[in-house]
Amino acid sequence: MRQIVLDTETTGLEVSKGHRIIEIGCIELTERRPSGRRFHRYLNPQRAIDEGARAVHGISDEFLADKPRFAEVAAEFLAFVDGAELVIHNAAFDVSFLDAELALTDPGLGRVADHANVLDTLALAREKYPGQRISLDALCKRLNIDNRHRELHGALLDAQLLADVYLAMTGGQGDLGLASAPTAAGPVLAATQSVARHPLRVRRADVAEAFAHETRLQAIDTASKGRCLWRA
Repeated sequence: MRQIVLDTETTGLEVSKGHRIIEIGCIELTERRPSGRRFHRYLNPQRAIDEGARAVHGISDEFLADKPRFAEVAAEFLAFVDGAELVIHNAAFDVSFLDAELALTDPGLGRVADHANVLDTLALAREKYPGQRISLDALCKRLNIDNRHRELHGALLDAQLLADVYLAMTGGQGDLGLASAPTAAGPVLAATQSVARHPLRVRRADVAEAFAHETRLQAIDTASKGRCLWRA
């Protein structure tokens, strides 16, 4: 199964007011493992960034002045996500912006739903943790995923964090360390990357713990008339 964990940054919150995408970050997962393939672009939105948005992601108009427009990367982006399942936190927001960008580029390109399925991890978290805080930061804290370096939002960084959150939240895989891996702010990074692993710590029982364990086994032996499974 091929999945693309995706996040965007924008000039503002409302696509209906003409706000545009300024950053796209994507992480590819194959059979729930990172493939090493990524898509990351900063984009020139051809309009000013709202102050409120700038305070969130720290991206300036000046930084984006020489970056490509969405239309220049649209084909490459669609090729990267085509046929995959997109994993997005609060998918309605990102998809609405992507759909607007596709329409501005060429209405014939269709909508995101014409190219990929979408899984909204916000809805998934709301179902799994009813009544709890389910922002990306809150989920990182709940699932013990290190996000201390996240002082500002960034599409690629948030996609890395969301990949860890999604895998931990859906079971079978904990923190892959994606969010702590070095990133590049430019072309697609296609090389496979290996994540450093620390050796597992093996903690031996001390004398008191061993005594307590043996005492418990003797009690089970007595109660089960010598049929304690721990001794089998």
